[in-house]
Amino acid sequence: MMAKRPYIICHMVTSIDGKVTGDFLSCPEAAEACEVYYELNRRYKNEGAAGFICGRVTMESSFTQGWYPDLSAYEPKKKVCGYYMNFLLDSDLMTGNYAIAFDSKGRLGWKSAFIEDSDPGYDKAQIIEVLTQDCDPRYLTYLESLKIPYFFAGDTEIDIEYALAYLCDHTDINWLLLEGGSIINGAFLRAGCVDELSLVVAPLIAEKEDKPLFFDGELTPFELKDSTAKDGVAVMRYVRNDKNEAVT
Repeated sequence: MMAKRPYIICHMVTSIDGKVTGDFLSCPEAAEACEVYYELNRRYKNEGAAGFICGRVTMESSFTQGWYPDLSAYEPKKKVCGYYMNFLLDSDLMTGNYAIAFDSKGRLGWKSAFIEDSDPGYDKAQIIEVLTQDCDPRYLTYLESLKIPYFFAGDTEIDIEYALAYLCDHTDINWLLLEGGSIINGAFLRAGCVDELSLVVAPLIAEKEDKPLFFDGELTPFELKDSTAKDGVAVMRYVRNDKNEAVT
């Protein structure tokens, strides 16, 4: 039986042809779609979403902008019985609003333990790093210096099911938004960990090199739950019709 895990809604802006990254997002024709996306993100948060998950590339482009600390200033953490140990904060220091970074090798350069963003759907989200054992041990000391919680979910690749079960067991998280990019979306889909899709479709066709909603996706049935249109933007919500039991 699958371990208890948070309910996952993949929430994304797409082009008409299902791309999620590329220059189309900065076109004037996509502006309304992006605004609707942020409105929905805030609504999901108000309805009880405990935060969002992104891969390293998306976190870097959206929040850290490529900055990285000089790790020579930090002592390396030591292994215990051949493994680096998790670092969690006491429950009274956890805020209930999280930015969860799937950052397997520890490449994100944070400057504080919380997201600083002009949009209230993201601002003040507490960062949690999901890592593998294949990371620089000095990076762990750096995270601890900022009081950023982290835990390990694999040796060289992140085990998504384990990571979600761990979050469910050690935090108050019941459901989360998965917000890309393409690679992490595909990995969640293949792991059977996408329960719903929340798609805001911009009225554009993207460039051929732009990334799809799911990289290396696989045949997965969904049912349309709701669809609306606003100022030329289509909003569609699908539920996976063969989804296994998850916390709602």
